[in-house]
Amino acid sequence: MAGLITLIHGENFRRGAVICGAVLVGIASLFALMGSVTSHPIFYSVPVGIIGILIFIGDIAISGYIIFVSTKARQYLVTAITIIQLILLCAVEYLALSDHATIPELFLDQLSGIMAAIIGIIGGLICVYALGYMREYHTEHPERPDKRPQFFGIMFLFLSAMFGVVFSNNLLWLFFFWEITTLCSYLLIRYPETDEAIKNAFRALLFNLVGGACIPIAFIVIFLSHGSDLIGLHELVVAGPGIALIPAGLIGIAGLAKSAQFPFSSWLVGAMVAPTPVSALLHSSTMVKAGVYIIARFAPVFEGQLIGILIALIGGVTFLAASAIAISQSNAKKVLAYSTIANLGLIVACCGVGTAEALWAAILLIIFHAIAKSLLFLSVGTVEHQIHSRDIEDMTGLVTKMPRITMIILIGIAGMFLAPFGMLISKWASLHAFVESVPPFGILLVIIIAYGSGITAFFWAKWMGKLIAVGEPQQKDESHIPKSEKNILYILSALTIGVCFGFPIISWYLIEPWLQNIYQSVTELISLSNIEIMFMMLFLVLIMPFSLARFSRSASRVPRYLCGIPESRSTEFIGSCGITREIELSNYYLDKIFGEERLSRISVGIGIFLIVLILNIIIVGGGL
Repeated sequence: MAGLITLIHGENFRRGAVICGAVLVGIASLFALMGSVTSHPIFYSVPVGIIGILIFIGDIAISGYIIFVSTKARQYLVTAITIIQLILLCAVEYLALSDHATIPELFLDQLSGIMAAIIGIIGGLICVYALGYMREYHTEHPERPDKRPQFFGIMFLFLSAMFGVVFSNNLLWLFFFWEITTLCSYLLIRYPETDEAIKNAFRALLFNLVGGACIPIAFIVIFLSHGSDLIGLHELVVAGPGIALIPAGLIGIAGLAKSAQFPFSSWLVGAMVAPTPVSALLHSSTMVKAGVYIIARFAPVFEGQLIGILIALIGGVTFLAASAIAISQSNAKKVLAYSTIANLGLIVACCGVGTAEALWAAILLIIFHAIAKSLLFLSVGTVEHQIHSRDIEDMTGLVTKMPRITMIILIGIAGMFLAPFGMLISKWASLHAFVESVPPFGILLVIIIAYGSGITAFFWAKWMGKLIAVGEPQQKDESHIPKSEKNILYILSALTIGVCFGFPIISWYLIEPWLQNIYQSVTELISLSNIEIMFMMLFLVLIMPFSLARFSRSASRVPRYLCGIPESRSTEFIGSCGITREIELSNYYLDKIFGEERLSRISVGIGIFLIVLILNIIIVGGGL
């Protein structure tokens, strides 16, 4: 599908191919989700001889391309890390050939079914949304080369690689698809071909290669210690922490890099230079989800282990720091980027703790975040094309100009800070899981999450206030928004609301059976009182966005009271001493307290320190 779309240049043909591809991917992912509702994982074996050779050739081709482009751009550090990774991979392949593996290559369980649904449905919707967006993008930027056929081909290749990640049981296969996502992210981030885009694309490539280099090392540890019998993901997790902890720690570092945790977070912020559909794809359904997915797989191995606690602390620090930095940002996409990093940090913290309750919270957070955050990214992209700005200050009173889009943004924001935080955090699940984890780290995590949750509510509330702050009357105009964009936003809004109300069904039929298979016994995770409280909270918060659609038509305007004499223009008034003043309304960004540079520097230092501790434990414990 990706290759076919790359070859199609006609607008109508490309539209048809993208829509058909998105529909097919969505339907296939739903079949995978329904097929995963079984009591035990389903394993599939395929002829590994020729396929294994093709995958190894693919690994070499990816490395060769990265070496070529990095050398050409004088990014010699990227070149050096790629060569080291290729040498390690050749050593792994030699060990694999000399010790014939007998494990199944593919598998399907509830977690891979959930991830497939996120990838197929959300990713497919993003691709359809991109049809209208990219047409407007090149209209606004005629100086940039129009490479839409390649763009959509890479988008679908990205989705295909993510399917490979979540369905692969053979870790060698998983690594191959993992590297494809890294390469695709590099190509998508540099799509504008500006100096800034190319610089940030190589930064993303560098950080993900640094993390990815840990995976072949984990393979070597597995082969030298236990042979090929544990080169399967399922088999390695089942083996338990006594055998799997060292490889899990190494692969977990790769997951931290992919999910943009400190000290690797700057690549994800830099990815904001790419077109909005790329941001939505990287930050919701694909790239970053690969990182938290692999850490979630090893969560049972991390339970009660120092390596797991250190990974949880990295997630906690990332959650707190990224949430704080988001307060100081007025660029809407940067707010969404730091919010993404923060939410991924919370998921990583839950997976590092590794208990059934914490992992349950992590999987639900993955689902909520994928839908609500993709909705927000695409909504901001639509607003940017209409008002030619992504600054939150320029969105003041957007409700009067674009009431439907504003309602959609409010639904996305409500889905972000209400559904995950109102229930899973401030109520009981994650906090309870952290309290029950290894003391005193559990109490530290509770403090971090409590403060981070309050900060999160602050920056979301600021944004909501700007949207509904009615200033001067504006002409309502949403007619220029492409129909394909609006339809996708409506669908994602419905999905956000549906998942918020339907999460008990997701838990009962998908998450809890999966946890039962892993932990053997799982206590009741959802009670009737929790469901009732959740529904009341959702209902109360959703009153606001839906009331805007109902009452905005009959709303009446009254003069402002400004403790002064109003002028003929309603944006001015005569204040004390007869001085004419202009009305100004802006948010507090508190950049002296929550400045990006200072907090990032501190958080990167803490992240490096914690990763060094993890590596030290791995070296001492694994005899490396």
